[in-house]
Amino acid sequence: MRSRRFPTRWRLPAPLCLAALLGGCLALPQTGLFAFRLAVTSLGVEEVRIGPYAIDARLDTSDLTSLIASSLGAGSLPVQATLALGLGLPAGMPPVEMAGFRWRLDMPGAETLEGRYADDVTLNAASDAKLRLPVAFDVLATDQRRLAPVVELASQLARRGELPAGSELAISPGDLRGLGMTLPAGLLTPTIRMAVGENGELVPQG
Repeated sequence: MRSRRFPTRWRLPAPLCLAALLGGCLALPQTGLFAFRLAVTSLGVEEVRIGPYAIDARLDTSDLTSLIASSLGAGSLPVQATLALGLGLPAGMPPVEMAGFRWRLDMPGAETLEGRYADDVTLNAASDAKLRLPVAFDVLATDQRRLAPVVELASQLARRGELPAGSELAISPGDLRGLGMTLPAGLLTPTIRMAVGENGELVPQG
């Protein structure tokens, strides 16, 4: 008995099959953002430092600006923090291996930050991948008049443990591997953009 075959025109290339499985858009307030089936399940800020000073959310930082200003001497004042990011997939999705990603962060009152997470990330529906992205910039590298506003921003980050409203985070996925195929970066996997709302919720952009 001769087996029946589907016409060639019905056969999708492997990358298109993977893209179809990863496709879709669903947003859940506060708890998740799905774009191309990639879920940002959490977004927070940890370990904020200004120069040698660790900013503890429980401490009074009202005199921090004058304290830092009085200790300046090297002409450099780095602000450092850790962006805590949770990534996952919706229930029922097969595991996917992502070859890192590029990220870009804009916060009101600060310069644009960007970098690359170079390690592979295993995404699955069973548990979220908990990532830590180090972010840093120099307050005095551009304009010393920004000292007070940036110190206030750093204090707010430590106090609230989250990005301020109006912040925007963009993630450009690397190569995606799953189901025996690879979807190259940039091919049907556009940059995911989200903004932080007034109540800390994640709002899809574009």
